[in-house]
Amino acid sequence: MGTKGKVIKCKAAIAWEADKPLCIEEVEVAPPKAHEVRVQIIATSVCHSDAHILHPQFKKALFPVILGHEGAGIVESVGPGVTEFKPGDKVIPLYTPQCKKCKFCLSPVTNFCAKLSQFKNPAVGQELMEDRTSRFTCKGKPVYHFMGTSTFSQYTVVSETNLAKIDDDANLQRVCLLGCGFSTGYGAAINVAKVTPGSTCAVFGLGGVGLSAVIGCKVSGASRIIAVDINNGKFAKAKALGATDCLNPRDLPKPTQEVIIEMTNGGVDFAFDCAGGSEAMKAALDCTTVGWGLCTLIGVAAGDKGLTISPVELIMGRTINGTIFGGWKGKDSIPKLVTDYKNKKFDLDILVTHTLSFDKINEAFDLMYQGKSIRTILTF
Repeated sequence: MGTKGKVIKCKAAIAWEADKPLCIEEVEVAPPKAHEVRVQIIATSVCHSDAHILHPQFKKALFPVILGHEGAGIVESVGPGVTEFKPGDKVIPLYTPQCKKCKFCLSPVTNFCAKLSQFKNPAVGQELMEDRTSRFTCKGKPVYHFMGTSTFSQYTVVSETNLAKIDDDANLQRVCLLGCGFSTGYGAAINVAKVTPGSTCAVFGLGGVGLSAVIGCKVSGASRIIAVDINNGKFAKAKALGATDCLNPRDLPKPTQEVIIEMTNGGVDFAFDCAGGSEAMKAALDCTTVGWGLCTLIGVAAGDKGLTISPVELIMGRTINGTIFGGWKGKDSIPKLVTDYKNKKFDLDILVTHTLSFDKINEAFDLMYQGKSIRTILTF
């Protein structure tokens, strides 16, 4: 391409400070350095993890920053030493890297990577490239990256370890959801919890991640899937994806976990907290059966004080775990998930409630904040 080795000027949405709308700006995107890839983003989606950085209670965020981590695009150029990708390849940026060399990548029991393990929070820590510099500039100032991806830019630069090559015929306006939301919820059910046929499940929070967890439970053969959310508008979609029961905590005469325990003769086999917050986490754990109940934590709420549990709850046979990116080793697994989508093993289309031009990115955030969207796809 004629842009190889040159600075590209393009549109990006910049967060200049917390608790403010994003600004569409012209940015300069530098060419990729060694073992880096410059990608033209074709479609990206808005996720609550992007919003966390803008929350005034999130103290670790660095500004200005280009957010976005749920996208798909086409390789524009590659830096020295890159052999896995070439210009024209369709790709999905990965916020969870896979270097394939560290002890985590070499282990079959985790999708963690040493590039991520040094950070306490995956949403911060990949704010610069490995040489500790940025590839973005706006108005003469460097702009931070986000989660190693920064998909809210028409062009972005990522490490080759943060990128998965996918089929040439992939629909980028749908498979971009594999970059976070769908993969996280779906993988939590099938990879991390390993939901079993005939089991009972409860899913707390019916955003993109929660509904994807419902899909994972359904695909795994769960006989009963109880979906929980404070927004009744989410229930029709949850039932279409496989939920058998829907509960709104605000409409119940007693705590949600007590209702679920009564419904299931002592509690569910598997529970998933996809909402975050101490109240939802506690309800998810409490609604699992003693003896073998498993609670998987996925959601994160900005400013939350966390979960306090008594050892007795675990002594009684319950287990609690958590997951990042649904347990998928991204470079290995994302291409296979693209194939599964093409073969109609699961439906991504039903998760997309809105499609907007990139210039309307703040409208997409508003739809998410108001609970009116599941996933909004933004196209350049």
